Amino acid sequence: MTNASLVMTFVLSGLPHAPELDTVLFGIFLVIYVLTVVGNLIMLVIISNPHLHTPMYYFLSNLPFIDMWYSTVTMLKMLMTLVSPEGSPISFSSCVAQFYSFDFLGSTECFLYTVMSYDRFLAISYPLRYASMMSGRMCAIMATTTWLNGSLHSAAQTTPTFHLPFCGPNQIQHYICDAPSILKLACADMSTVEMVIFVNIGLVALGCFLLIVLSYVSIVRSILKIRTSAGRGRAFQTCASHCIVVLCFFVPCAFIYLRPGSKEAMDRVVTVFYTVLTPLLNPVVYTLRNKEVKKALLKLKK
Repeated sequence: MTNASLVMTFVLSGLPHAPELDTVLFGIFLVIYVLTVVGNLIMLVIISNPHLHTPMYYFLSNLPFIDMWYSTVTMLKMLMTLVSPEGSPISFSSCVAQFYSFDFLGSTECFLYTVMSYDRFLAISYPLRYASMMSGRMCAIMATTTWLNGSLHSAAQTTPTFHLPFCGPNQIQHYICDAPSILKLACADMSTVEMVIFVNIGLVALGCFLLIVLSYVSIVRSILKIRTSAGRGRAFQTCASHCIVVLCFFVPCAFIYLRPGSKEAMDRVVTVFYTVLTPLLNPVVYTLRNKEVKKALLKLKK
């Protein structure tokens, strides 16, 4: 981004592993990538069912779209590192693009989980007013806001990071262009940029997580007021899928970005959880734990 950036090409070193496992890992992650894309495409088709045109499924339809691109942005480069013993080269501009896309999609997913928890809070706590409170216009505004916020959050991290000078070395100890690994290559004082990124990620991640927790505390209180055990069971089941996905996404992110210090090998392994496994598991979790989605899937098969 700046003339002081002398390094024009970076090299992604990939996951830490023994060289003889290259072929095995390539096969495993290729299968995971294909299953992720196919699974999320199926989810998009299922959710397009007219019987699922409710606010919950309107927000949920954004998730498979995000996950498909999230996997594509991260896993294709990971696969390339597995077939390149010396690491996979990536140009400076491509690294910027991947960095921005990775943060954009990740933060948008973070905001989306928050909106989905608020939607469940309204549905369970205010069932009679829910339809008027979550109108089609309100759903469109909230969904658009998640994407805009994700874009702004990513720009706030990408711009200061790549305005730093990079004079070498150019070996990124990761399989993606991510903030902690990139900043270690800068040949200038990066304390200010590190603080900006830490505060930026901290505010977004912790803010979203706290809002989700508050929503679910209110949801649990509302559920406990339901007199019938069957009613309580249905309400808990509605929220269970969302809780599983939120934990799978937020816990690894907090471990990577919000703890002091950084261990590169461990960070790369933990990153697999929310860049590879979460996009793969989302369609499974929402299909197997959701009766309405399972019914729509059965109708699709017929």
